[in-house]
Amino acid sequence: MLTQISIEITMKISQLHFLYLVVFLSFSCKDHTANTIEASNTLNSTKLIGEVFGTSYSIIYDSDTDFQKAIDSVFKRINHSMSTYQVDSDISRINRNEDVAVDQNFKRVFEASKVIYKETNGAFDPTIGAVVNAWDFGPEGRIVSLDSTKIDSLMSDVGFNKISINNDFVKKNKGTFIDFNAIAKGYGVDAVGEFLESQNIDNYLVEIGGEIRVKGRNIEKDAEWKVGIEEPHFDGERSIFKTLELIDESMATSGVYRKFKVDEDGNRYSHIIDTETGYPSKSNILSISVIAKTCMYADGYATAFKSMGIAKVEEFLKNHPELKVYIIYDDGNGKFATLSLNGFPNQ
Repeated sequence: MLTQISIEITMKISQLHFLYLVVFLSFSCKDHTANTIEASNTLNSTKLIGEVFGTSYSIIYDSDTDFQKAIDSVFKRINHSMSTYQVDSDISRINRNEDVAVDQNFKRVFEASKVIYKETNGAFDPTIGAVVNAWDFGPEGRIVSLDSTKIDSLMSDVGFNKISINNDFVKKNKGTFIDFNAIAKGYGVDAVGEFLESQNIDNYLVEIGGEIRVKGRNIEKDAEWKVGIEEPHFDGERSIFKTLELIDESMATSGVYRKFKVDEDGNRYSHIIDTETGYPSKSNILSISVIAKTCMYADGYATAFKSMGIAKVEEFLKNHPELKVYIIYDDGNGKFATLSLNGFPNQ
């Protein structure tokens, strides 16, 4: 989920594990610390750049106050709570069936996950982690000679409705593996945004690995925050497919073109695992972007919608006007087609 590790695999996998959105901003940066973090101060704006959760981040806010140490502390707490790549994190210990009192970060992500799980009838399910690992898309490595019997065995412990939190302790089956990878990055974006708001910052943009939350305006350009959605490319090429403005909203995108595998017969397998079957999701959706009030919910729903398919997403959104969705999909003839739902911006 968070800090990445190197895993040897037997099938081709894309080297980039996150879908990136491009933020159109221009700042002259200077070194901020001895590590890879940079900062710039222009017209009372500060930009912080670094790496976290196995990807990069950019934070821009309308103050010359340096919040780097405080933001690093936010990241550290989230990692310690929910990183499945850190052996001593709370979630790793819980997955080893140790008794651990969880913090508020864990509880907030847990409760949001429960809501999305129920609303999507299980299409979003953080307990699919063991199956994700088995397919070699997670932190623990693949299962050798994976077959239907092993998948059925792993699926017996899947189901977010089977776990609970009682008096700060998680209750689950011994074989259940919890992985908040599909929602924790969005939560990290929200956590930084909430910190900045606690410091009376009225204008900011927080982006982690392409997941974005904005408030106010880009004061340097005296304009709304403008971002872009990347065009799907399986060969690693990067280009912008669509640009749009965000106003006091969050956006997250889920796609398959940067994280997939190809078997010996040339079949491409998505990293999105179908929570009903335990097999990689089969869908013509290449990329799906969700705009919501919080990045945590945008992140979780984007993952769920990717596995649900277009028809189910359209039906779902009839009862969820608060979510705006943009889909890029394969039209069956090797060309891109798009679909904007619930008023997704069409700039």
